[in-house]
Amino acid sequence: MRQMIIIGSGPAGYTAAIYAARAELEPLLIASSVEAGGELMNTTEVENFPGFPEGIMGPDLMDKLRQQAERFGTEVVYDDVTSVDLTGPVKRVTLGSGAVHEALSVIVATGSAYRKLGLADEDRLSGYGVSWCATCDGAFFRKQHIAVVGGGDSAMEEASFLTRFADKVYIIHRRDSLRASKIMQQRAFDNPKIEFLWNSEVVGISGAEQVSAVTLRDTVSGAERELELTGLFIAVGNDPRVHLFHGQLDLTIEGTIAVDGRSSRTNLAGVFAAGDVIDPTYRQAVTAAASGTVAALDAEHYLASLPEETLRPAKGHVDEGTAPAAGSTVDADGELVTQA
Repeated sequence: MRQMIIIGSGPAGYTAAIYAARAELEPLLIASSVEAGGELMNTTEVENFPGFPEGIMGPDLMDKLRQQAERFGTEVVYDDVTSVDLTGPVKRVTLGSGAVHEALSVIVATGSAYRKLGLADEDRLSGYGVSWCATCDGAFFRKQHIAVVGGGDSAMEEASFLTRFADKVYIIHRRDSLRASKIMQQRAFDNPKIEFLWNSEVVGISGAEQVSAVTLRDTVSGAERELELTGLFIAVGNDPRVHLFHGQLDLTIEGTIAVDGRSSRTNLAGVFAAGDVIDPTYRQAVTAAASGTVAALDAEHYLASLPEETLRPAKGHVDEGTAPAAGSTVDADGELVTQA
């Protein structure tokens, strides 16, 4: 048994691990077997993460965070969590390998996934003209013609932001009206650099090594046409990765994990959440990292509040099959039982 398990290996998870490891909590971080490092692994140059004035490639940034976490004693396991039981004082995390890890606290930093269009070349050209983050990549498209797909507030916000750099920004929307709030719509309508392409959907992306055009289909007539551009920003929503926690952790109306105010505390004692899985608004690497700091400190304070006889079996991360220290034990239901 351990003091802490961290689920997720993005900026929030690794930052939480750095803080927890420096506090000698010996955290176990569960990174995905196929998506370790989170969304930044699909990003090219990151220019807005503090401390890198020349910019840094997304995968390189995540590798540095991993190295820093491991330097202080974090153990990283590359496997996928298949189920969790977070309801008792001892939390159980089951992996795809069948291994079951137990801890007194868990930090959930599973992030969110951008919704994709499902096109054949979408992933191939990710980072080469296809993006899901205007604030991350907008500056690379100065004086170019680009497009935003979507009709909600996020799409309007992305398009308005991108006009700072691009000469022309198309908004491609499947319908003839927007879901966005009136104020966000009007802001986009009033921007001379923005042009709306109504009743249109992207059915193809072209480009050998960089986006050069998209194929549009008219949702009314079915007619198709090519639109030349060098960048395609997809803003059709994102989905917090919360499927493992349904029925255990409370969620917000946006589908993110609910936390207490500005803290990382969830509705379950000893369970904390950080990063994009609690953030429906900002979704930036630096805000996720800051959130990971909060979670690690909250978890550290929680662990410090536990009786010594409760903590003792977790110190030194007792492995499966190792008896708890004298004075306490764990029953078949995972409950800590203190001996008289």
